[in-house]
Amino acid sequence: MLQFEGMDMIFLFSLVLGIVAGLRAMTPAAALSLAAFLGWIDLSATPFAFLGHPIALVIFTLVALGEFVTDQLPQTPSRKVPVQFGARVVMGALAGGVLGLPSGMWIGGAIAGIVGAIIGTLGGYEARRRLVASNGGNDRPIALLEDAIAVILALLVVWLAA
Repeated sequence: MLQFEGMDMIFLFSLVLGIVAGLRAMTPAAALSLAAFLGWIDLSATPFAFLGHPIALVIFTLVALGEFVTDQLPQTPSRKVPVQFGARVVMGALAGGVLGLPSGMWIGGAIAGIVGAIIGTLGGYEARRRLVASNGGNDRPIALLEDAIAVILALLVVWLAA
């Protein structure tokens, strides 16, 4: 049976947060803000201590919710266009790096977050495309499913990282 400890877990969790960023760019930031606010992750001695402030939690949560809404709009560009793709990679790097900060493994966490964001962006696109095609072209239920997966994964990671 596989056992993960310490460093392995930080990298695994950072990879998963990166995957979440590939699905929904702002969800990892909102989850990390919630974790910092609740004391699950201690960012107090880091440059990202502000994430634990209630105002930051409200802002990141609202931005993440706004992303869920804009994802439903027909004029929203593909996640694979350079700006969208780049934003997901940056957010994956930030999420992974922030998660690795308390243990001093921020560089490895950031790299894992980047890899995860690439996987999440490309894999999420392909999975959604195929699921929509198998659903008669109806995108909304698949988009909502993707939202739910992103939220659940992000919250699970920050809870398990505690």
